[in-house]
Amino acid sequence: MAFDASAAKQASVTLKDFRFKSGETLSELKMNYRTLGTPHYDAKGQVDNAVMILHGTGGSGAQFLVPQFADELYGPGQPLDITRYFIILPDNIGHGASSKPSDGLRMAFPKYDYDDMVEAQRQMLKSALKIDHLRLIFGTSMGCMHIFVWAEAHPDFADALMPMACQPVEIAGRNRMWRVAAMDAIRADPVWQGGNYTTQPVQGLRTAAALSVMAGSAPEYLQAQFPTRAQAEVNIRERIEKDIASRDANDFIYQFDASRTYNPWPNLEKITAPTVWINSGDDFINPPELGIPEKALPRLSSVTYRLIPSSPDTRGHGTHTWAKFWKDDLTALLKKTQK
Repeated sequence: MAFDASAAKQASVTLKDFRFKSGETLSELKMNYRTLGTPHYDAKGQVDNAVMILHGTGGSGAQFLVPQFADELYGPGQPLDITRYFIILPDNIGHGASSKPSDGLRMAFPKYDYDDMVEAQRQMLKSALKIDHLRLIFGTSMGCMHIFVWAEAHPDFADALMPMACQPVEIAGRNRMWRVAAMDAIRADPVWQGGNYTTQPVQGLRTAAALSVMAGSAPEYLQAQFPTRAQAEVNIRERIEKDIASRDANDFIYQFDASRTYNPWPNLEKITAPTVWINSGDDFINPPELGIPEKALPRLSSVTYRLIPSSPDTRGHGTHTWAKFWKDDLTALLKKTQK
C-alpha cells in the first residue's frame, strides 16, 4: 500500500542567537522539520520512540516521503511503523525551508559546517520537541556524515545509528576535487557577481549540476536503463535541466562547502552506540576500492559494516534512499537495540 505523504506534519522552530563555530552568529536561525507518528512517553515523562532521519547535500526532509523510502518503512508492521515510532525529518541549515543564504544574506550568511548543522539539530530537538534522547538516528550521504559527528560529540544520545553512503574520513582526494570543481564553476560564471546576482548564473550551475548528477550516477543501472546513445543523451540532459531548476547558486556553494571541516577519523574510538553502516559497491562518491571501512572497523567496536553489491538495480550513491536494499538491516538493528 502506498504511504500517504500528507500524513507528515510540518513545523519550525526559531533558535535565538545561534552561534556558529566560525564565531559568526545569527539572531534567528529557523529550523524547519516534518514529523510522522506520535511521541510516546516513558515513566519519567521522556519521549522514548523518536527517530531522526537526516538528508543529504542539497536535499530536505521531504525526500524521505518518496515511495521507494516511505512505502517500504512507515506502514503497519514495517521497520519504522509510524504507529510505533515518532519520525522527525529536519531540513538542515542551508536546506529546504530552514535558514539559508538565499533568504537574503547571500554570501554574508554564516559559513556553517557539519558541526554547526548537528548542533542545530540538537537544539531543534530540545527546544521544539523536548527530546534529549533518540531511539535511532538514520542518515544518508551528508546525513550519514552527520551521524559520525553525532556519535563522537554525543555518544549516548541515540540507542542506535544507521549511517548510509559515507566514509568517516576527511573529504579529500576525488571526493573533494569534484565538489571544488562544482563550486568553482559557479564562481567563474560572470553572472554570479560574488554572490550578488540578479538572475541565477545558469552556465556555472549547468557545470555544477552536471558534476553532481554524474557523481550520483550508477553505471550498471544506467547502462541497463539507457542502452542506446540517443536514450542516454536525452536522459542526462533532462536530469541536468531538472537539477538546475531546483538550485540556488549561493545555497549550492554553502551546501557543498559545509563538509570542509568534516573529519571524524582521529576520534573513531568515541563511537559506542550500536551502529549499522552501509555503503554501495557502485558509489562514485564513496568507492569501495579505497578500503576505508577495512581500516576503520578495527577501531569501531560497536559498528557492523555492509557493502551492497553493484547490480543493474542498485542506484549508485542514491541506493541509500531505496529501502528495499537495506530495510532488513534496519529491522535487525532495531530488534538488537530494543530495550
